[in-house]
Amino acid sequence: MKRRDFIKAAGLQVAALLTGHGAVRTKRVAGAEMTERPNFLFILIDDMGWSDLPCYGNTFHETPNIDRLAQQGMRFTDAYAAGPVCSPTRASILAGQYTARTGITDFIPGHWRPWAKLIVPENRLQLPLETITLAEALKAHGYACGHIGKWHLGGKGYGPEQQGFENVTGGVRSRNDKQVTSFTNSAIKFIEENKDVPFFLHLSHHTVHIPLEAPQQLVEKYERKLVSAQRQAGAGPKPQTGINNPVYAAMIEHLDNSTGHILKKLDELDLADSTMVVFFSDNGGLYKPYGGYGGDMSAVCSNAPLRGEKGTLYEGGIREPLIVRWPGIVKPGSTCSAAVCSVDFYPTFLQAAGAKPDPNHTLDGETLLPLLALVSAERAGAGQTGGLQRDAIFWHYPHYHHSTPAGAIRRGKWKLIEFFEDGRLELYNLESDIGEKQNLAKKMPERAAALQRKLAAWRQSVGAKLPTPNPDYDPAKAHEWQPRRRRR
Repeated sequence: MKRRDFIKAAGLQVAALLTGHGAVRTKRVAGAEMTERPNFLFILIDDMGWSDLPCYGNTFHETPNIDRLAQQGMRFTDAYAAGPVCSPTRASILAGQYTARTGITDFIPGHWRPWAKLIVPENRLQLPLETITLAEALKAHGYACGHIGKWHLGGKGYGPEQQGFENVTGGVRSRNDKQVTSFTNSAIKFIEENKDVPFFLHLSHHTVHIPLEAPQQLVEKYERKLVSAQRQAGAGPKPQTGINNPVYAAMIEHLDNSTGHILKKLDELDLADSTMVVFFSDNGGLYKPYGGYGGDMSAVCSNAPLRGEKGTLYEGGIREPLIVRWPGIVKPGSTCSAAVCSVDFYPTFLQAAGAKPDPNHTLDGETLLPLLALVSAERAGAGQTGGLQRDAIFWHYPHYHHSTPAGAIRRGKWKLIEFFEDGRLELYNLESDIGEKQNLAKKMPERAAALQRKLAAWRQSVGAKLPTPNPDYDPAKAHEWQPRRRRR
């Protein structure tokens, strides 16, 4: 009997799910109990900010399909990327490890400021082949694994084909709007070809990364919408904020249309109930390109009420939209305020598939199934915050970007950022100050010091590399950028 005949499986084993014995659906067929491993559709967006979606409060963009996905699943309010730029976070997803452990701490190949105060550590230029990736772990458990789109984890010899993915669609980057359509068609084809076996599809869009490109009819739609809004408000010239950027808004709607087509295909093939859909972004939104590339531009987006943007360890650089839909397990329309991280997807997918991690591969993440389970959501309510065992989440970004080299820790409602140039500490209560406006480090020195010690101990435990003083430091030229070059 074909696998699709078991899609509408009944009898969720919630107790097993919550105690670490896997999460498979069961159904009695012809007197026998059948088990079914879920499919995984992971939709990864490039540079989408926490505030970019209407279901996260945006009032200018239109994303009916993604909003519907949130209504059908769980929306996380405090989900984090392991890095404030793309490659580190992408490595953390596929390795289940913090960036300091993978050695990919900046985007590949990275960049540098030769006359800055600090010399930043070398950035690994590829995900090591000895890493047991999520795709390799699922493949060993009988999954068909497909990667579509952006990779950015190594060049020739270090691509998705060498990291457990059998079906790969990528290619040289061209226009964002054309690629969205191409990737969508490839995703639908992969799903159709693997409908009778468990699959893991890693759909990695280039959009909404710059350059800003979108179908002209959608751009014109948002240009009209902006003019209409300004007339109603009696406003003058176009506001200098990316949240009103018509091209960026069109890119997001184009992406939403893509998501809708893929979700519709799951429905048509009767796969929706047996597929965990995860929607996530690799880092925070870009407000404005920094001076090293492409010159000045108008604003791209706004992460308000969060502070900062891509390339910083403020919330605007690392807090991401995260939506998870898994019918029968995730409560529709639920929200979760627990602090979760991109390192958590690996153990979550493995446990959901009933697989165990390789004992030779270190995982820094923690399974999210206790948060996703229907019984857990009903017990804790829509605003649940419990269910995880860890004490804190950590970041290590020893590079210059939209900020200076730094590390960070979040423990409960408290977040500490340590800047490596001068040792400056910034302490924030995210529960009362989500915008990180009030630095409490001087008012609460003991708490700040305790968090700094914990952050330092974590860095030592994962072998984090730190910047060193630059003998060529020149304050007059410290802001200048150059392409990253390998030092001997």
